[in-house]
Amino acid sequence: MSMRTESCDYLVIGSGIAGLMSALNLAPHGRVLLLTKKRLADCSTNRAQGGIACVIDPEDSFQQHMADTIDVGAGLCNEQVVRKIVSEGPARLKDLIDLGVSFNLRSDGQPGFDLGREGGHSQRRVLHAGDITGQEIEAVLVSQTMKHPNITMMENAMVIDLITTRWLHRPEANQCVGAYVLDEKGGEIFAVRAPTTVMATGGCGKVYLYTCNPDIATGDGIALAWRAGATITNMEFIQFHPTCLYHPLAKRFLISEAVRGEGAELVDDKGRPFMLKYDPRGSLAPRDIVARAIDAEMKRSGAAYCCLDIRHQPKAFLQSRFPNIYEACLSFGIDMATDLIPIVPSAHYMCGGIQAAVDGVTSLPGLYAVGETACNGLHGANRLASNSLLEALVCAHETAGRIVREAHQLPDALRIPDWHYGKAVASDEAVMVAHNWMELRTCMWDYVGIVRTNKRLDRARNRIRNLRREIREYYFDYLVTVDTLELRNLALVCELITRCAMLRKESRGLHYTLDYPERLPKAKDTNLPGRRL
Repeated sequence: MSMRTESCDYLVIGSGIAGLMSALNLAPHGRVLLLTKKRLADCSTNRAQGGIACVIDPEDSFQQHMADTIDVGAGLCNEQVVRKIVSEGPARLKDLIDLGVSFNLRSDGQPGFDLGREGGHSQRRVLHAGDITGQEIEAVLVSQTMKHPNITMMENAMVIDLITTRWLHRPEANQCVGAYVLDEKGGEIFAVRAPTTVMATGGCGKVYLYTCNPDIATGDGIALAWRAGATITNMEFIQFHPTCLYHPLAKRFLISEAVRGEGAELVDDKGRPFMLKYDPRGSLAPRDIVARAIDAEMKRSGAAYCCLDIRHQPKAFLQSRFPNIYEACLSFGIDMATDLIPIVPSAHYMCGGIQAAVDGVTSLPGLYAVGETACNGLHGANRLASNSLLEALVCAHETAGRIVREAHQLPDALRIPDWHYGKAVASDEAVMVAHNWMELRTCMWDYVGIVRTNKRLDRARNRIRNLRREIREYYFDYLVTVDTLELRNLALVCELITRCAMLRKESRGLHYTLDYPERLPKAKDTNLPGRRL
């Protein structure tokens, strides 16, 4: 029996804000197939607590938002990109509100939105829906997407590899023409034939032992794009969120930066403030500085954690401003109004990714990248808090516009061959997947974490390459599963992060190395051209 092939005008991979907004913007112009490897709501957007940074207050300005973004980005931001995304923010925010997303209004009876402030921001400009902003956005966008007649959504559909004309040995210049996909429920492998593919697969936090990312964040989009030939850039810039709740029963629970925006102070495990030793902005310094400071304090004292202190705020305020965080902490026996909140840094956001423009264009024709999986120059060497949802909104809109204008077509004669199973059989050694998964993540945490050295990076590269050889053999010997595919992608992304870190002979933003503690006068990207078949 021949393999099933689905055809569409636009293939969108990922169901966070970047993927859903891309699908909604493209749907009026053709048939959209949206794939997600788990459920639609299994994404980082659904976990976003803080909100969307956007200039709407008369006392704020685009110039101030740009200056804050560029300052935090440590000299690596693309100023034109920053200007475009910041200035388009209000219009794209209106799109979201028109779709039905509700943000908190001022509580003092005055008109306007309640604006929060987070680390690195000089003004209050973060719109939020309580402390579950991402959950509110995701629910509305999923509802709108499900209602659109031109959008077909498939859950539990894991992309194995992108398909390119070079892979098919066609004469035309290399371009992306679709993907091979594993239907997890039925175990079937099918193909998608599409002239345009939008990659919106989010980040890669699961490459680290400790992360606040969801389990799906295994860097799939980066691995898929690199194997297809797309350029990957600046993967060394992994943002560690400074304040993940430290508790044996708390899995990946984030204490939003907005808590510090409302006056919480970082203290050691004895309650002593320490941030002014590291930065004059204190607890509202950018995330890279705060994460390194916490890491240094823990190493200095031998403590397992540091703390947040917001006990000066009334209980009623904390329950109103942070209802979800307050209740979650209380469920672990921590009352924000009377107790210190124990925290540790954890892998949070990937500032590098698939090299792309604001309109999603990558080095591989037919492939576009949007959201966290893309690197377009907005974040530079460190992301300003709450700029990520803004970026996804603006770039999804710009990408859809570019795609519609270009109107890609595939040759009628182009056919995608059946998936070749070879001699692969069902696995009887799944323990290898679990073991290598843990070894990779431990290696990355120990050797390619918040503070790096040449020796650590060299050890990591050697370990990861050995593991990739084992994983490659396993991949070809056994029938593919979601676990196998994630491990394969995870291992590749680990190597790409390590290789980029080895290329950067300086400390800049999120990349800090003891061997090169100074910052070079001129910022440069670290580009890794994709694999050539």
